[in-house]
Amino acid sequence: MIEKSVCIVGLGLMGGSLVRALKGQVKWLIGVDRHASTRQLALSDGVVDTVTDDLSSGVSGADLIILATPVQTILQILRDLPQLRPDGCMVMDMGSTKEEICEAMAALPGSFAAIGGHPMCGKETAGYHASDADLFREQTFILSRNGRTTHQIEELSLSIIEHVGAHSMFLSADEHDQIVAVASHLPYVISATLMHRASEMGDDRVWSVSASGFRDTSRLAGSDPRMMLEILLTNRKAILSQLNQYNQELAEVSELLEGGNKAALAAWLAEAQQQHSVYHRQKMDSS
Repeated sequence: MIEKSVCIVGLGLMGGSLVRALKGQVKWLIGVDRHASTRQLALSDGVVDTVTDDLSSGVSGADLIILATPVQTILQILRDLPQLRPDGCMVMDMGSTKEEICEAMAALPGSFAAIGGHPMCGKETAGYHASDADLFREQTFILSRNGRTTHQIEELSLSIIEHVGAHSMFLSADEHDQIVAVASHLPYVISATLMHRASEMGDDRVWSVSASGFRDTSRLAGSDPRMMLEILLTNRKAILSQLNQYNQELAEVSELLEGGNKAALAAWLAEAQQQHSVYHRQKMDSS
């Protein structure tokens, strides 16, 4: 049991999964969400002690505030917190990008303690109805220190992560944004591009002949576009860097194909397979 009152702002997929995972694990659990239907479901499910649509009321008196809204909303709340909680408190977030958020956290008054967070998991389906208490189990939960990070907020965030069954990893905000740009955001852009390309063919037969390769590669295109728009814009520098390098790699493959260079193309494919095997073994070892 964590002897702290915790307020989770935003009860969508991430926030909803977190309240489910923390049910009965903290002294008092408060939910804040603007949707009446979500608030009613959270109450009827018994996953929160109280729930409100009023941010000021929700965060008042909470020992720890966890921001589980889209990134731009997180940034706005961080700007408003000094007025909402002039006495200060501990703050953590679950946003998908970290540099701007950690900069905003560092700008909080000294009465606040804050740490950036990002659970590396999710679903294509958004909203409270898709939430799952086991969403974080055996997944990596990244933490990013900033100028307002204290030992107390570190210890509390690590305890939260342990209680939801995840594994913690510390990364700087810049390291986080560079890594997730290639591990998460670039795959989404590629998936969305593939979906556009298939649709622009103007041939319905493409859907009939598509199999697991297309299904698996295009899966991320089903992600919430509003959420992904904010991710792309708040991490655009790192994503553009990875896109440029990805385009260079594609250009090199195009040259191999145009030249019919069988040996070089075979070596390129074999290297990719070997790298995939290494990745698969590492994932299996860490699970």
